[in-house]
Amino acid sequence: MGLRKDARRAVKLAKDIMWSRRAQRTLGVKLADRPDFEPHRFRVGVYFADGRVNLYQLRQWYAPLVALAERHPVLILSRASGAALKLLEESPLPVAYVRRVADLERVIHEQDLHVILYVNQNAKNFQMMRYGRRWHVFINHGESDKMYMTTNQFKAYDYALIAGDAARSRLDKVLWDYDFDKRAIPIGRPQADHYLDGSPLPYTPDHRDVVLYAPTWEGDRDAAAYGSIASHGVGLVRGLLATGRHRVIYRPHPRSGVVDPAYGAANEAIIAALAAANAADPSAHHIFDNGPKLGWQLAAADVAIVDISAMVYDRLAAGRPLLITRPANPAAEIDTGGYLQACEWLDATDAATMVARIDEVAHDAEALARLGFWVERYFGDTTPGVTTARFHAAIDHLMAEWERFAALHAGDGEIDEHDVEADAEEDAEAVG
Repeated sequence: MGLRKDARRAVKLAKDIMWSRRAQRTLGVKLADRPDFEPHRFRVGVYFADGRVNLYQLRQWYAPLVALAERHPVLILSRASGAALKLLEESPLPVAYVRRVADLERVIHEQDLHVILYVNQNAKNFQMMRYGRRWHVFINHGESDKMYMTTNQFKAYDYALIAGDAARSRLDKVLWDYDFDKRAIPIGRPQADHYLDGSPLPYTPDHRDVVLYAPTWEGDRDAAAYGSIASHGVGLVRGLLATGRHRVIYRPHPRSGVVDPAYGAANEAIIAALAAANAADPSAHHIFDNGPKLGWQLAAADVAIVDISAMVYDRLAAGRPLLITRPANPAAEIDTGGYLQACEWLDATDAATMVARIDEVAHDAEALARLGFWVERYFGDTTPGVTTARFHAAIDHLMAEWERFAALHAGDGEIDEHDVEADAEEDAEAVG
């Protein structure tokens, strides 16, 4: 068993190396045809050291960063060839490929980057953070109550842009001697201002209540078995389809069924049920949504049903009715320290009862009042445009602080920021 596992790892490593080399060759061709960036144009850098698999962390910031770039030009700094290649294809913002530290330093000195934004905690962040005379700012890639959101790594950054009071309270329990008033700046969830971007919806709104069902996958262990497709989903969706009063948007996690074939079969059963309902009544326009874009679904749905996942907080930022499926697996861990202590749960039961529960939450005044409290606690004022204004104000503040400190240290002279040690390590890796 061990030998087979090692052999699989060796094959995967060889394939990864070959793919990386091909990606670098393709990148070389693309970059050779691209004109150099105008010197001293960019003031904000977004540092991304991860590969393609984690690009979702950066994608959710595209729209807010494009809006920010109208005030302060933004440049994405990509360290991995695969991610850089994909970013050059899809990013609405300029991208610099900085594989080596020497490449990174060249861009730093050609551009006046006053603020560097980080969307995750990649260990290579520290290669960027060694450069002073600029603000290093953690902006994260989502809001949740996961342990990741309370890491002491927050202290490594000059500032952190946090969602709101819930984030501050969560951090306050673990970050000792941390100046929250100065270093933790609440901005809400700027992405929510871009959920609806003016693009037409994939259906014509009518009398039907639109229900978004966005479950997660089954998980790879009991403690994380939050997926509801097999326990809730088939009965839930069939019940909604039968009413004639609802339009279903079904957006399952792309990994649904990778561990449990029964879970995958339930997913396929829901997709088939949607297709059959549309064939029987095309005006219903139920949607199986497996596209890359997430936003309009969260804002357009009258009610959302999600599992315990990041989708809870993405929908919460929209400020609209929300139900969370209660895990059927009793071993699934539920953190009730935040919103989950008072959320609206949907238990796995018969279809009629689940549909009635959805209708209840959509119109119940007390449930809506509870929702409003938690929206405010997590994200502050969610009036359209307000959170974007807070994001811009935070960056404006950091720019002003940069100018203030630059004036205070105007007589300090130049410093040598060249990382000789990192260059030597990279040269050794290249030889090896």
